[in-house]
Amino acid sequence: MIPSILPTYCRAPLSFVKGEGIWLIEADGRRFLDLGAGIAVNALGHAHPALVATLTDQANALWHVSNLYQIPQQQVLADKLVAASFADTVFFTNSGAESCELAVKMVRKYGFEQGQPDKVEILTFGGSFHGRSSAGIAAAGSEKMTTGFGPLLPGFVHLPWGDHDAMRAAITDKTVGILVEPVQGEGGIRPLPNVCLKGLRDLCDKHGILLILDEVQCGIGRTGKLFAHEWAGIEPDIMMVAKGIGGGFPLGAVLATEQAASGMTAGTHGSTYGGNPLGCAVGATVMDIVADPDFLAKVNRKAGLLRQKLEELSTAHPGVFESVRGVGLMLGIKCRMSNTEVVNAGYAHQVITVPAADNVIRLLPPLTITEDDIAEAISRLDTTAASLKATWSHSSFPGPGLCPCPDRRQGRNTWTISWISIKPHQTRCVIWLITQNQWKPHARGGPRANRMTNSR
Repeated sequence: MIPSILPTYCRAPLSFVKGEGIWLIEADGRRFLDLGAGIAVNALGHAHPALVATLTDQANALWHVSNLYQIPQQQVLADKLVAASFADTVFFTNSGAESCELAVKMVRKYGFEQGQPDKVEILTFGGSFHGRSSAGIAAAGSEKMTTGFGPLLPGFVHLPWGDHDAMRAAITDKTVGILVEPVQGEGGIRPLPNVCLKGLRDLCDKHGILLILDEVQCGIGRTGKLFAHEWAGIEPDIMMVAKGIGGGFPLGAVLATEQAASGMTAGTHGSTYGGNPLGCAVGATVMDIVADPDFLAKVNRKAGLLRQKLEELSTAHPGVFESVRGVGLMLGIKCRMSNTEVVNAGYAHQVITVPAADNVIRLLPPLTITEDDIAEAISRLDTTAASLKATWSHSSFPGPGLCPCPDRRQGRNTWTISWISIKPHQTRCVIWLITQNQWKPHARGGPRANRMTNSR
């Protein structure tokens, strides 16, 4: 029987009931260090006092009226975004996926209004992620997201990430824009080099097409600038934001120049909830805090410290970690063993990371992370890596015929033993469990006799 919640998520066996800054508190009382921040959403941590106060005040005044009327909180936030960015105008959504839908409509309407209705193609890149709406999955084009959902929205040209020659060759008289993430998040924390982002801007200018940036994950201070493209010294024509802009409240936006938005007149787009008083009030408070140059300077300083410590951690555990990548507080560690194993092992040590493509774990902590928090994070990641190294070490096992079997953890103190020693001429296995740095026989039996209690 199908569960009451549609089973589209593979959830960890954790139920959090409260958050305090960088900490999440499980229903059983355990405290987890949150280096995921709701996938880069809780930019100011959990239950930030300024956001709680703003939300409470607005909730006591007005929640929703629809966009049939003027919404003062929406105007305030739009003015802040315009003042702090390249944009001349803003449309508010509820999520990054909705922002993608509008960005696609906007760029194509621009081509139409320029008297070129056949200019509908948008160039996108491998490893990208633009949400799971119809336009988003068509833009990314990955088999994982598109299988079974055809026919897909046409007009997207998918190119290898980083292939400059392929990109130049793909531009035709049907091309209307280029859509790219300055830093790929789901794709494995892959920053686009500044020189490449500058090259894209020049290419768009040369061919009279629009540059659309997806800053849903990398925007709102995440990289140490308010928006990630600022590092390259360029400006887009259209930009998608969400996640951090609401600090945990569902909020997104599309920012655009007057020229790029010229086709979006009354009736061409709309949203019932987008730009509601609650969301915009919270978003304005987030902007007041994050857009402050002093705040961003602190983000960069702490990002440098965290990066340094992660590099040292990677060097200390070469069997678990391979390298560190990313920008600001949008960091990734490429793993040598399965990244999901590392994430799951972290739960046992009460530290939260987020898996991504290319066997990477993401570290997307609140921008308010402190030096003490960083020290605690490194300590817990170090303990996690050490536990994995012990579990998977070949040299620790006695006897011949060693073979690996999957390591699955079924709860807080339950471990599946990852190695078995096969005795010659026997069909049964001796399963070994590490206890006080020594391996010893723990149980006999077939393949199913492999769930033991961790005795450390």
